[in-house]
Amino acid sequence: MMTTPADARTSSTDPIVITGCGWVTPLGDTLDGVWKRMLNAQSGAAAIRGFDASTFPTTFAAEVDPGWSPSGLKHPKLHETAGRHTRFALGAASRAWEQSGLDGFDGLDRERLGLYLGAGEGTIDLEHYVSTTLAAWDADAGAVDARAWAAEALRQFDADREVEQEPNMPLTHLALEFGAMGPASNCLTACAASTQAIGEACAVLARGEADVMLSGGAHTMIHPFGVTGFNRLTALSNRNDSPETASRPFSADRDGFVMGEGAGILVLERRSHAEAREAEILAEIGGYGATADAYRITDIHPEGRGAAAAMRQALEMAGLEPAGVDWIAAHGTGTKENDSIETRAIKSVFAGADGADLAAVPPVSSIKSMLGHLIAAAGAVQAIACVLAIRDGVLPPTANLTTPGPECDLDYVPNEARRKPVTAALSNSFGFGGQNNTLLIRSAQSG
Repeated sequence: MMTTPADARTSSTDPIVITGCGWVTPLGDTLDGVWKRMLNAQSGAAAIRGFDASTFPTTFAAEVDPGWSPSGLKHPKLHETAGRHTRFALGAASRAWEQSGLDGFDGLDRERLGLYLGAGEGTIDLEHYVSTTLAAWDADAGAVDARAWAAEALRQFDADREVEQEPNMPLTHLALEFGAMGPASNCLTACAASTQAIGEACAVLARGEADVMLSGGAHTMIHPFGVTGFNRLTALSNRNDSPETASRPFSADRDGFVMGEGAGILVLERRSHAEAREAEILAEIGGYGATADAYRITDIHPEGRGAAAAMRQALEMAGLEPAGVDWIAAHGTGTKENDSIETRAIKSVFAGADGADLAAVPPVSSIKSMLGHLIAAAGAVQAIACVLAIRDGVLPPTANLTTPGPECDLDYVPNEARRKPVTAALSNSFGFGGQNNTLLIRSAQSG
């Protein structure tokens, strides 16, 4: 009998496991180095160095060092023109690949090595676009002269630079670097993208369409166009006098998120494949939920119905009751709307029918309080944090939380990491426009 995609997504006969993790973040690019800084509640936010932001309402972000570049690539010449987001993806993927042990594995069929990313765009070439438009401006006509614009664009624009800023390019470069000739997809569902990519990569594996998938995301919006857009949406914190304390998820005085950038990549495979090559299994993807709010592009549904449904789906796929979850890695952006509604959604799933049994809700924390919001890459980095929480039995804190907001009444692990055995963690990602995705990540021994 043919297996349908739905059957494959819910099959637990050969679980999908994680055998490698890598990230590039504002706190660094080594797995344990970044984790240690997170557990110490260190912030990656500082004044923007990548461009002059002195006249912007928000003058800070959580940047990867502007001079950072990936090391240890096998085919560096193929990536000489790679954009910033692509370089993040290459660096994260190289570390995940190394940890997975695939580098020395001769039995990998490259036609069954796939990619599923949730990558966003790279640095926009705004300077040349603006100068081209200004040079082609016809003051008498009060309009841009199209012929003059095209001629000036031909002179100023660089073909590689224009192509490399696109969100599909990390996928292209990873395929080149690793010789991946299997299924290849990229989704860009805003802040939910890389969580969605991981969930969909698991479905590809479960359907038997690949043996190994590289999945995750990469993004940077720390450029004039990106910062301007979020400033106009009034979504960014304006605490220019204290960047390191500006990201305040669940706090009464939160005033917006802190822009971040980076990448997170995981190596995923079926357990049978990992065991056959004697790979170390780090954790298991037990469940995945994907929903849409069907509400408004600019607002989350006030009751968090889409978010709650995604969490329930992930639990159902994993065959786990809410009481079996030890930690929730919250989307936790630090905006007024997100944090209160995410809290409401969590309570609707974990705190009983009336949402009153707060003791039944597991600890919740937001790593965005330290890393900033990595947008499309945020979910993958959060998933890696779940793997490390399971490995070490410790919960990262929500930094900068002294007085929770009146509607934020859960245990958010304020300011200090907490020792706690973790066998199962939920990781939430909610995208602008109403996309909701949740992963249930659990100990490989508990599945």
